[in-house]
Amino acid sequence: MAKVAWKAGTMLAPLPPALISCGTLQKPNAMTAAWSGIICTEPTLVYVSIRPSRFSNELIRKSGEFVINVPTVEMAKAVDFCGVKSGRDIDKFKQTGLIAAKSSVVSAPQVEQSPISLECKVKEIKSFGTHDMFLAEVVAVDIDEKYLDKSSALRLDKAGLLAYAHGFYYALGRKIGKFGWSVEKKSTKRKRAARAQTKGIPNKKVKYGK
Repeated sequence: MAKVAWKAGTMLAPLPPALISCGTLQKPNAMTAAWSGIICTEPTLVYVSIRPSRFSNELIRKSGEFVINVPTVEMAKAVDFCGVKSGRDIDKFKQTGLIAAKSSVVSAPQVEQSPISLECKVKEIKSFGTHDMFLAEVVAVDIDEKYLDKSSALRLDKAGLLAYAHGFYYALGRKIGKFGWSVEKKSTKRKRAARAQTKGIPNKKVKYGK
């Protein structure tokens, strides 16, 4: 297999086009950010990188709080709208039909339609060329209960999550395995299959790679 060398660029994809909500419940704002992710597990640290010119940058600097909302395919049009319009000029929640809901810890609102919302408090701001990186601690996670099964396990495979890659939006595909499945013991696989059969879940074997 031959590869072609390109100049350095932001080619890490797909990524979640996260809706970053900020401001207040009375005056909410949201922007779309592909440059967001996880920094650390303990403490739970995440980041979002926002251009200094963006209205959300100003709001988050003032409040020190924001919420990362994971979007679904049904939210795709609103996600795109929030990425190209400015909250300085319009109420993006009103324009898109997004609903600003009260967060459990921070004053910044969360997006009600999002299956998962991570409430964040800024710990540090670093400027890197075109973007400012807001390093933040996750102080609460809000989950839509309709994606919890009877054992309270999270079933995000049923949410229809949205992905972003190089200027285009995509629907995430089917689940093909879980963490550690490549080294899973046969006895563990048999137990998992038995549990699935008890719950009436088809035991579909997925062939991955060669």
